[in-house]
Amino acid sequence: MPAAKKAPAISVIIPVLNEQNHLAAAVNSVLSQKYSGDIEVLLALGPSRDNTNQIAAELAKADKRIRLIDNPRGLTTVGLNEAVRQSKHSIIVRIDAHSEPAAGYLENGVRILLDKKADLLGGIMDAKGTSAFQKAVAWAYTSRFGIGGAKFHVGGDEGEAESAYLGIFQKSALERVGGYDETIVRGEDWDLAQRIKKTGGLVWFSPELKVTYWPRGTWSKLSKQFLSTGIWRGDLTRRNASGASLRYWIPPVLVGAVAMGFYWLAAGQWFGILPAAVYLLGVAFLASTAQNLSLKSRVALLIALPTMHFSWGIGFWRGYFFSAFGIVDKSRVSK
Repeated sequence: MPAAKKAPAISVIIPVLNEQNHLAAAVNSVLSQKYSGDIEVLLALGPSRDNTNQIAAELAKADKRIRLIDNPRGLTTVGLNEAVRQSKHSIIVRIDAHSEPAAGYLENGVRILLDKKADLLGGIMDAKGTSAFQKAVAWAYTSRFGIGGAKFHVGGDEGEAESAYLGIFQKSALERVGGYDETIVRGEDWDLAQRIKKTGGLVWFSPELKVTYWPRGTWSKLSKQFLSTGIWRGDLTRRNASGASLRYWIPPVLVGAVAMGFYWLAAGQWFGILPAAVYLLGVAFLASTAQNLSLKSRVALLIALPTMHFSWGIGFWRGYFFSAFGIVDKSRVSK
């Protein structure tokens, strides 16, 4: 019998900063994949304030497929670009240190990338949680009423996509567009996808691929993350309005409507309460009807949804009018 054909060798790149609670699981979820080709794992280590880098050193000592790369600036895009530069193989797989690819992700992903002749392939961000609050946030991630209807959040048919979660890349596509834009802190994946598409590259979505994502588990970290994300989304929308989805405008319009309502209310117009009242009633309805959530998580959803929407919406206006220069997401740095 002829030997089974091996899959192409791949380089898995992982930017890492303050991920002591998730790094080992993320790396093990990659190395435990039944991939028929060779794998190298490159960990781009930022200046973590916890035991992340010690854990990374122990992982590298235990498995020679792991290489450590220094990323003293700690920025995700800088670490990713350096990992790509030092990678040995023609197919790049991005995994984040707080995510875990499902079984078969690498084998199926590379197969689909090659079959579709795509430059960038992404699947579903399968958000999950452990605490009641984190489970509520995870539910919001997977709902159209949480952070919109992008396919990588809510699923859908395979096909050409606006962007991709994490991504499986042809290295040549990354080199063709100059890699990630290192001036961007949040939304770098969307920006990269737009530049790949402008060069005639194909960005593809497949619901067959899933990656477990562990969202922020506290209110303070969630609010910081979504404020930063909103600021960068506003800035990127201003830079490339034609490529931005209309759904990006929903949270900032909500913020504007509620603010105008409070202005009317302060002026003695009772109907000024309506925007906030209608919104909160909608949140209460979602919390009361959310599937597969405990009572504690439903209560937490009453906090999580407004936090995500208003932090993002306020940030959007900040970034749209004043740019996102100097804004860094510190939600994983702070305790």
